[in-house]
Amino acid sequence: MITLDAVSFSYENGTEYSGLQDVSLYVERGEVVLLCGESGSGKTTITRLVNGLIPHYFSGTLSGNLTINGVDPRHVELHNIANNVGSVFQNPRSQFYCMDTSSELAFGCENQGCSIAEIEERISHTVDHLQIESLMNRNIFKLSGGEKQKIACGGVHAVSPEIIVLDEPSSNLDPQSTRILGQIIAHWKTEGKTILIAEHRLYYLRDIADRMIYMQKGRIVEDISMDKALKLSPDRISSLGLRPFFFESLPVSQRKQTGITSDTIRLTGFSHSYTKGRKELDIEYLELPREGITAVIGRNGSGKTTFAKGCCGLHRKFSGRVQSGERCCRNTRCMKMTYMVMQDVNHQLFAQSVIDEVMLSMNEPDERKALDILESLDLHSLKDRHPLSLSGGEKQRVAIAGAIASDRDILLFDEPTSGLDLRHMIQVAESLRHVQKMGRTVVIITHDLELILRTCDHVLYLSKGRITRSFHMSDSTKTDLIELFSHEVEDGVLLV
Repeated sequence: MITLDAVSFSYENGTEYSGLQDVSLYVERGEVVLLCGESGSGKTTITRLVNGLIPHYFSGTLSGNLTINGVDPRHVELHNIANNVGSVFQNPRSQFYCMDTSSELAFGCENQGCSIAEIEERISHTVDHLQIESLMNRNIFKLSGGEKQKIACGGVHAVSPEIIVLDEPSSNLDPQSTRILGQIIAHWKTEGKTILIAEHRLYYLRDIADRMIYMQKGRIVEDISMDKALKLSPDRISSLGLRPFFFESLPVSQRKQTGITSDTIRLTGFSHSYTKGRKELDIEYLELPREGITAVIGRNGSGKTTFAKGCCGLHRKFSGRVQSGERCCRNTRCMKMTYMVMQDVNHQLFAQSVIDEVMLSMNEPDERKALDILESLDLHSLKDRHPLSLSGGEKQRVAIAGAIASDRDILLFDEPTSGLDLRHMIQVAESLRHVQKMGRTVVIITHDLELILRTCDHVLYLSKGRITRSFHMSDSTKTDLIELFSHEVEDGVLLV
């Protein structure tokens, strides 16, 4: 079905290990193959070869033999490839063409020339299988990141191609939505689809994937069955720079309370409505530990990002007050006390180079300090690159570097490890702990259980705009947290 024979590819103006080097891979019809490895190892490049974005969209030097369903994509128009290969990208916004969700699901079918009756039947089938009835007839740009990802999967499901490639499909999904994604992929597998998945989160694919392809610097290093992959020890998995297959193997970092005070930051009257009569956020009173790291978790669309933007004064019609010590602020005035790293960091990268981007956040530009911050996040070698030329994970770390450089009292991070491999997730975790030791208060909107276990002192569960559960992190609460990530949950309560 998919054949790569001694394929090499280097991107135009790419780095030394950008692309692929002498890769040979064969994927049988109906097989589910997991591509894993650190960021920049070549996973995404393989998906782009399969869906035709290379060479039709991304320029570079391509050599070797390549056939997709018996056809060389180099000799076929991109729109013809799309009839046989469906794609779900890490950033779903990059593949949307319509303003509303229902039209987006119909778009691919319309391009195939399907009749109105068939399009309606396909959409109905898709909505039922993906459990996205609540997302229909909605403005795409008012959806959360995870909800957008579900619509992206729905668009592919409606078209029903023979081959499906997914690039970090779970990066913006909450645990329950990730389980639904796993069910969707499993359903596609029963339909005989050939599926290629580039992913850092491995746990939800352990019972679905047939093979695991481990890559390093553009080469395939390991090609093993999933049965053998699941028998690898946690230490071996970690040494490969991979996330674990089982939550129970995750470590809980020892928390040093030195320098952390008992003071709190008080949030009062937090309220916001996107539509008249329906509150997206409704928190009368909440205390956050000063100089602590608090995780805010919950399902996609529960109000987590709205909460973060409210803290930063980024909503014009937001009601609420933030009090830190003697300082008290409302609405847009909170910008002077807080700094937020957005989920889609493309919205906050403005400078011509990485080093300039970091210094842009400083009250007084300090190149030496900026270089030290970049070094701590493994970005020093990229200091002269344009921020928008970087990979998704690299952009994320540049935005985090800007937050550290800002010296604001309260730093908020919306999915700071989205799309990051194990090594870079650990670097981000260490950087957040470093920021905490500098006397800053950190709030993290996240679906990343490993990040929480490594960094957070406190966890808040947000449901339908309200805090329904709150607990301090410790070894004894690890089980509670794993259950929240592993089982069906409603308002922070396990459903049995």
